[in-house]
Amino acid sequence: QVQLVESGGGLVQAGGSLRLSCAASGSIFSINAMGWYRQAPGKQRELVAFITSGGSTDYADSVKGRFTISGDCAKNTVYLQMSSLKFEDTAVYYCAARHTAYGPDYDYWGQGTQVTVSS
Repeated sequence: QVQLVESGGGLVQAGGSLRLSCAASGSIFSINAMGWYRQAPGKQRELVAFITSGGSTDYADSVKGRFTISGDCAKNTVYLQMSSLKFEDTAVYYCAARHTAYGPDYDYWGQGTQVTVSS
C-alpha cells in the first residue's frame, strides 16, 4: 500500500502562485508515476500533470507554461508549482500514484487539498 498526503493549498489572488506538495509513504518502490488531478464544483475530475519515475512529464493544455510538476526522490515528495493562477484553476487538487509509468488509471489517491483563486 501507498499513502499520499497533499499540502500547500489555500487562497490566492489571480496571477499569484502556490506550490502543492504530495508526500508518499509505504510501498513507494512499486510506484512508477505520480500525477496531480483536480476537480472543480460541478465538473469532472481532470488530469493536470504527471511525472514518471524516469522524469518524463506531461501537462493538460490548460496549465502548460504555468504549472510545473517535479519530484524529490530523497523526500519521496512530488510538487506542483502553480504560477499565473486563474480563477478557473479553483478546484480540489488530488495527488495520485500508479504502478505503471503510463496508462489511464491510478492506484492510490490522496485526500485532496483546496485551491481557491480569487478574481
